[in-house]
Amino acid sequence: MSHPSHLARAIPLYILAGLFLSSLDATAKILVQDYSVWWVVWARCAGHVLIVVPLAWAKVGRDFWRTRQPLLQLGRSSLLLAATITFFGALRYLPLAEASAISFLAPMFIVLLAGPLLGEVVPRARWAAVAVGFAGVLLVTRPGSAAFHPAALLMLGMALANAVYQLLTRKLRGDSAYTTLFYSGIVGTVAFSGMLPFLDPHSLPGFRDAMLFLLLGVLAGLGHWCMITAFLQAQASLLTPFAYLQMVWPLGFGWLLFGQFPDTVSMAGMSIILAGGVWLAWQERRRAQPLIAPPTD
Repeated sequence: MSHPSHLARAIPLYILAGLFLSSLDATAKILVQDYSVWWVVWARCAGHVLIVVPLAWAKVGRDFWRTRQPLLQLGRSSLLLAATITFFGALRYLPLAEASAISFLAPMFIVLLAGPLLGEVVPRARWAAVAVGFAGVLLVTRPGSAAFHPAALLMLGMALANAVYQLLTRKLRGDSAYTTLFYSGIVGTVAFSGMLPFLDPHSLPGFRDAMLFLLLGVLAGLGHWCMITAFLQAQASLLTPFAYLQMVWPLGFGWLLFGQFPDTVSMAGMSIILAGGVWLAWQERRRAQPLIAPPTD
């Protein structure tokens, strides 16, 4: 069980991770309009590793890459690569806010899988939030209607891969957060670097786009460091409610950067998801309030 002082640190880190990763998504959406998805995925992974290696070396030493659980690290990294490919592919066709809303199936999958994979006890309140959130996602996607886009199916795969990826993070307590951060991008970097000669060539980007490609790695490194550190300090199912509070970021980016604002039905679905998350977060805060006090040590 998470120590109250650890939880008090984990929650802000988890919310900050949402901001960084939403900024990453907005940057990727800009780039996939003009560049192959494969190039954008490679830049995101390679940039992540280039940013993380000197940081991990400085904090842990030259053996930062050594892990006690190599297969688990590589499997987790492969899941992140799968989630990245499907999400960036969907971003070419879906508005940022709607795509991000569908991705909120990931926290629901986390609640569903936290028991069998991590042995965590999931209270009824969290199951209720899953049901509410799923109803909201159905309103956003509207399967069977003219508003439904097949790219939404990619988002379902992304949500499942992302959920298992985050749950596996909880199993990596034996490794430094910096080691795990390094492995988060290594599979995609190695795989796509080897594929570069076979990918569709593209003219070299100008200065602005080059900076955006670099920004992908910076945002990925910061976002995943915050998320990994948060998950190492608190239960996965306990952090899940706060993921719903992060929907405001893609909504704002979609409006400011792309002039896209969800229609009434989509907004209703997002509101339902948000309301369920806020309610559950309030329940968790009330339950933990007597325990969360300024540490005396």
